[in-house]
Amino acid sequence: MTTHSAISTRDRVRNRVVVLFHRVGLPFGPMQLLTLPGRRTGIPRTTPVAPVTIHGATYICQAYPHADWVKNARAAGRGTLTRGRETREVDLVEVPVGERGVVLREFPAQNPMGVGAFLRNGLVDEPTADAFAAAAPAVPVFRVVARARPRG
Repeated sequence: MTTHSAISTRDRVRNRVVVLFHRVGLPFGPMQLLTLPGRRTGIPRTTPVAPVTIHGATYICQAYPHADWVKNARAAGRGTLTRGRETREVDLVEVPVGERGVVLREFPAQNPMGVGAFLRNGLVDEPTADAFAAAAPAVPVFRVVARARPRG
């Protein structure tokens, strides 16, 4: 399998549309906005993500393993998740390779519209739970942990 890291122009346009809809309070599908500080500039960067929920825990999987947001998440370890007008501060904990398969098995069932990116990028050969689990070494997965609000 080959993996591509560059996001297509079509996907960039789609991401901008998703961001725009969320910012005006019109979320759709499972999409949420992940905002992270840039690793070099600290300037907030926003990208749409489709979280997976397993037993109450939330995870974010990436079809573009070399995406800037993955590098920013590794550097910052924190950010915000927004759905419509609701925003929450979160910590992002990268899931070890050996534990990613359980999360990735759920991805095609919970986010069928997102499966195409994994297929196009060569991360999976078919849209099955087993194929997604087998892709664990190549797919970054982060567990989302709600940040405690400061008392005041």
